[in-house]
Amino acid sequence: MPGLIQRLRQAEHLLVLSGATFLVMVGQGVVAPVLPLYAQEFGVEATMVGLTLTVFALARLILNIPAGLVADRHGRRLLLVGGPLITSVGMIGSGLANDIWTLLVWRFVAGAGSGFYMSAAMIYLIDIAPPDKRARYVATNQWALSFGVAVGPGVGGLIAERYGLDMPFFVVGGTALLTAIYAAVRLPETRPEQPPEPTDGSPPPAEITTWALLSSKQFLLIAVVTATIFMSRAGTRGTLVPLYANDVFGWGAGELGLLFTATGMLTLFTLIPAAGAADRVGRAWVILFSGIAAGAGTLVIGGSSTVTAFVVGNVVMSLGTGTAGPAPAAYVADIAPPNRRGMAVALYRSAGDFGFVAAPPLLGLLSEATSIGVAMRVSGVLVAGAAVLFLVGSRGDPAAGRQA
Repeated sequence: MPGLIQRLRQAEHLLVLSGATFLVMVGQGVVAPVLPLYAQEFGVEATMVGLTLTVFALARLILNIPAGLVADRHGRRLLLVGGPLITSVGMIGSGLANDIWTLLVWRFVAGAGSGFYMSAAMIYLIDIAPPDKRARYVATNQWALSFGVAVGPGVGGLIAERYGLDMPFFVVGGTALLTAIYAAVRLPETRPEQPPEPTDGSPPPAEITTWALLSSKQFLLIAVVTATIFMSRAGTRGTLVPLYANDVFGWGAGELGLLFTATGMLTLFTLIPAAGAADRVGRAWVILFSGIAAGAGTLVIGGSSTVTAFVVGNVVMSLGTGTAGPAPAAYVADIAPPNRRGMAVALYRSAGDFGFVAAPPLLGLLSEATSIGVAMRVSGVLVAGAAVLFLVGSRGDPAAGRQA
């Protein structure tokens, strides 16, 4: 009976956290098809458009380590509630921006809030997930995330076409405020008791294990995978795809919103099977599938001259990026020191945010120097290559090939 009660509480906490994540991501999804077009209204080129995504991730990259420290020392709730509040301020400020530099400042603020929440959410999942169901717990939360991302763009495109490109940012600000209230009321603290500090002058064990994790082959391999997946999401899907659709097919926010919603819905049907495979078959094979699919889809988009090919490429790419979440996150949970989960998650998220930060401006510069199609082909080769590298490099690693 005590075991049953504990499992029911774990399930309840998972569902409540997933509800909060849905509210966060439906807000971010609302601005996805709008942001590149909104930034273009200030008369800037593709590189500056990419920076609107870069500064969002730069804030997360800078604040991941502080967020991990806060989570380890002061608990998860502070970030789960405070993050959405900060995001609300940043999104409302973005909607009020009157030049590109003001927009970049407010995007940084919004990114800080998003980083605080998402770091705490992943740590929270590791706290409550049974070891043999880690990928499935991650997938449940990411299902809520993907549902929000899928629903948001369609809503955002319609709002933008009816009320203007600034209105979606105000809608997101209100959604983030509701998320903070929801998290404050429904999410209990899960931080485990911390081991006592050593009294003999020796370094704390957590500092030793954090460095060992950061410098290990295991972490470096998963960091490369995560960076390239985020590159695909931010650099390819978030920056190049809208610009390509606008240049080649004349699409606006409405068409892009519907495309992002349709491809996002695909993730809802693939996340749970991908998580089950990661728990039963192993992390490495799911990571390989995700990287190859994301790379192949990107290559198709970059060479498309018809709407049909463009849509098919987006479907294949979304199949890859959409199934890429549970296996890498569960792998990090497998190798994370139990007494330093916050820092382990912070390092993992920093690897992804590095890709998010670097990819949009670099791919934007490459597209200006060559073409958007060439930039997409480079992105596709990188994400597929990272997945193959992980498979080869993790041979013999129990965490990559065993059940969690």
